[in-house]
Amino acid sequence: MNLKKTDIPNDYWKAIVECDAAYDDHFLYGVKTTGIFCRPSCKSRVPNKENVQIFKNANMALEENFRPCKRCKPEGLNLPTDEWIEQITEWIEQHYSEPLTLNTLADISHGSPYHLQRLFKRMKGLSPTEYIQQLRLEKAIRMLESSEQPVTEIGLAVGFSSTPYFITLFKKKKGYTPSGYRKAYHQNLKKELEQHDEC
Repeated sequence: MNLKKTDIPNDYWKAIVECDAAYDDHFLYGVKTTGIFCRPSCKSRVPNKENVQIFKNANMALEENFRPCKRCKPEGLNLPTDEWIEQITEWIEQHYSEPLTLNTLADISHGSPYHLQRLFKRMKGLSPTEYIQQLRLEKAIRMLESSEQPVTEIGLAVGFSSTPYFITLFKKKKGYTPSGYRKAYHQNLKKELEQHDEC
């Protein structure tokens, strides 16, 4: 029993929405956008119906490359910590420009914020928030180097909702304001080209 999204019986969907433990022995459901599968009683956020896939058992879900939820541990399975953190890291890299909080990440990855913070920091050496900031700054640097977009637009494009915060954080981490960095980068580039021409 591996049902297509259109084939989800109404009572199964109702069980997912209401976190009904009475259905835990009947089926499991996977969420395509996160690649995680759960028991119907899982307290994670209700997924969009079109992203749900129904499985008769955990083996069927595993065969489709879904991973067990860390929160509800379907059939007693637990995703290894390193895989879980890697999955979250990949998700951050695809969604870094969206508003992200520790609670959002914990919700999406089916774990507790405290647990996620602790394990992420242990494995990556940074908290999830620091990792997101670092990623956003790296993307901003590439845009500053390769485009003439205004600093405000770049900040928004990489996920900073506040321009003053973006400028302050950039200066703290890089020693320049974003516009100062762009200017210095182009001056260095010009110097390198001039030196190359002299050779």
